[in-house]
Amino acid sequence: MENSKIWTAALVVIGDEILSGRTQDKNVAQLAKWLNVQGIRLAEVRVVADDEAAIVEAVNALRARNDYLFTTGGIGPTHDDITVDSIAAALGIGVEIHPKARAVLEQYYLDKGGLNDARLRMARVPAGAQLIENRMSGAPGIQLGNIFIMAGVPHIMAGMLDALTGTLQGGSPLQSLTIGCWTAESEVADLLSKTETDNPSCQIGSYPFFRSGRVGANFVIRSTDSQALTSCGAQLTQSLTDAGYETVPDGIALS
Repeated sequence: MENSKIWTAALVVIGDEILSGRTQDKNVAQLAKWLNVQGIRLAEVRVVADDEAAIVEAVNALRARNDYLFTTGGIGPTHDDITVDSIAAALGIGVEIHPKARAVLEQYYLDKGGLNDARLRMARVPAGAQLIENRMSGAPGIQLGNIFIMAGVPHIMAGMLDALTGTLQGGSPLQSLTIGCWTAESEVADLLSKTETDNPSCQIGSYPFFRSGRVGANFVIRSTDSQALTSCGAQLTQSLTDAGYETVPDGIALS
C-alpha cells in the first residue's frame, strides 16, 4: 500500500553563523513538525559552513538516501550566500536569473531604492528551477525536483513552508501522545522496552528531567496508526500504574 511507505526528508543547515554559535538554529524543529503533518519524517540533519565543497558533498549524500532534501540559509544578496551556486554545482547544472523572481524583486524594491546587482542575486536559481512563494519578503524560495532551497530566517522559512503545504507526496501523518511519570527512566527501562515490543507500529521516546527536587520523565509515543497509538498509551499507563508509579496524562509541564 502507498501509505505504508515511510517518506523521509533531510535538512542541510548552511551558515558559518550557526557553526560559530552567533545564531541559534530554529528551523530544524519547525521543519520537523511541518513534515510530520505532511506524512514525512525528518530523518537526518547536517550543519555545514559557507563552503561550496562542503555544501556539494552534503547535498549529494543526503539527497541520495531521502525522498526530499531541504536546505536553509545562504540565498541572500551578499557574497557569502553561495547556496544556489553550490547546489547547481552538486547537480552539474548552470545558474540563471529566473524571470518571475526578477519581476517579484523589482516590484518589492520599487519603493526601497530599486533592484541593484546585490538584490538581483536573490533571483538567481539553478537552471530549470521553480519558485516557492515568499509572502514575507521579496526573495522567493527555490524548488528543483525534490530539493527545496529555503530562507534561513525562521519566520520567512515558515511562510515558505506554508506555501508548500499539501504539495508534497507523503504517507500517513505521524501522531503522538505523551504520558508523564514521576520516576527515573532507568527504573522503568524494561517496562518501556516491553511496551514498545508489544506495539511494533509505535515508537516510545523517553525525556527525563529534574524539577522541584523530583526526578521525572515524559514518555512520548509516536505512530501513524491512531488506534495503535491509543492502545500503546493505555498499556503503558496501566503498566506504570501497576508498578506503583504516578502517571500524568498529556505529560508533566516543565515550567
